[in-house]
Amino acid sequence: MNYNWLLPEYIEDILPDDAWRVESLRRGLLDLFRGHGYQLVMPPLLEYVESLLTGTGRDMDLVTFKLVDQLSGRHMGLRADITPQAARIDAHLMNRQGVNRLCYAGSVLRTLPDDSLRTREPFQIGAELYGHAGIEGDFEVVGLMLAALESCGVRSPLVDLGHVGVFRALLGHAALTPDVAARLFEALQGKDSAALEELTVGCIPEVADGLRMLPELSGGREVIARARASLPDWPAIGRALDELEAVGESVGGKTPLTYDLAELRGYHYHSGIVFAAYAEGWPDAISKGGRYDEVGKAFGRSRPATGFSLDLRDVIANQPPVRGARGVLAPRAGPDAALERTVASLRAAGEIVVRELPGHERDRAEQDCDRELTQVDGRWEVRPLRGD
Repeated sequence: MNYNWLLPEYIEDILPDDAWRVESLRRGLLDLFRGHGYQLVMPPLLEYVESLLTGTGRDMDLVTFKLVDQLSGRHMGLRADITPQAARIDAHLMNRQGVNRLCYAGSVLRTLPDDSLRTREPFQIGAELYGHAGIEGDFEVVGLMLAALESCGVRSPLVDLGHVGVFRALLGHAALTPDVAARLFEALQGKDSAALEELTVGCIPEVADGLRMLPELSGGREVIARARASLPDWPAIGRALDELEAVGESVGGKTPLTYDLAELRGYHYHSGIVFAAYAEGWPDAISKGGRYDEVGKAFGRSRPATGFSLDLRDVIANQPPVRGARGVLAPRAGPDAALERTVASLRAAGEIVVRELPGHERDRAEQDCDRELTQVDGRWEVRPLRGD
């Protein structure tokens, strides 16, 4: 039996109703970003691996498809994330000295899905702000993420805030080998207290206590006060907690808020505040982002940067199905100026008008129309479709 029509695992087509939903969300979000001063960029689907993986760490390397360029002989990669490409454009091509706001939308491809319910070809859309190191940039990006989710129909998302600077400050005083540091990172992600106890043996007491305390520092606004009381009183940790508190206040009463100081999402990539949005009906974060000030350095300019992205395929996958608009079936008659004017007027008003081709009268149900143009007393009128 021929199975040439089958697609690879975790790769699928988007059929018309869902495709229009994705496109509608894309248009709405890009208009939203444009209204906030973000400029659209369209990076290529593939580029040299050295550029594509700059600053993204080992995790992105593992999910990037690679191939050999037949022209240069160099290794190329299919993008698994558009954010590093936007950072390259900001640092190397646009060369602005002040604030630069960029947005993008397009498919990315990954060797592995994020989980068993996700596709390997997300449709990523996001916004990035470059050139401002102050907390005001984080305020803007988190606020824009909330506006984007509202535009997508996601109501009352829960925002989870973290800061990799706390872990970095503790790790900097721990004198651990890279292997032990990597295992410590994994233990924190899994909130594995037994492993943390074992891995921090030999650290100075305040570092060991601080690292072991991180998994317990999650919850509401009281987490900041608990962190100040239980973590070392070092400037780097104080600054990180100040920034977390300030971003939390900027979210204010707009949406539910939690803090998690053991959440080190994108630790090898991010440099400060990290955040994610969760909502009822979505098993994992629907949008993620954070500050990544160090990525531009590899492109020749170290630029402050913060941003967020989301997968539009993921957005629609966890929302009730919505049937697209149905159209008006119009005859493919001979020269009839009145008919053509009526069709043009309907289309100008936003209606879908499908011209019926000869010999397909029996296929009317497949045209996804619920009305038809019928001539009544010499005038063309929209009537319910016969037999619908």
